[in-house]
Amino acid sequence: MGLFDSVLSAVAQNGGSGGLQDIMGMVQGNPQLMQLASQLLANDGSLGGLQGLVSKFQEAGLGEVVASWIGSGANQPVSADQLTHVLGGDALSGFAQQLGLNSGDVAGQLSSMLPGLVDKLTPGGTLPTGGLGNAGDLLGSLGALLKG
Repeated sequence: MGLFDSVLSAVAQNGGSGGLQDIMGMVQGNPQLMQLASQLLANDGSLGGLQGLVSKFQEAGLGEVVASWIGSGANQPVSADQLTHVLGGDALSGFAQQLGLNSGDVAGQLSSMLPGLVDKLTPGGTLPTGGLGNAGDLLGSLGALLKG
């Protein structure tokens, strides 16, 4: 099983808002989507890591949504429109261009993937001190989490 398949399986088992079939289809159709998600969460990413993403959600009035992904309870869903509001249309357009998709598709796919992915990366229910590391560290952490 490849890294993307492993991550998706773990995300689905840990309460991702999208079903396993939906998430598997997204990544199989465009595997760069997982790389984009890791860029959003990595300390050297465009948002300043997981803490930056949390701040963006709080600024948009959706702090309770992202907090549910980090905490130990059920993950609240985020819609594509909410995610567009959080990340900004220009940022999503740039991501869409990287992936060869339209902004709405990217927002929809990320909104299905992020809740479970953030949940998996915060198993203690708190933001990790120092963030998740750079993009390379994050991919290594994902590999270690999925093997353990």
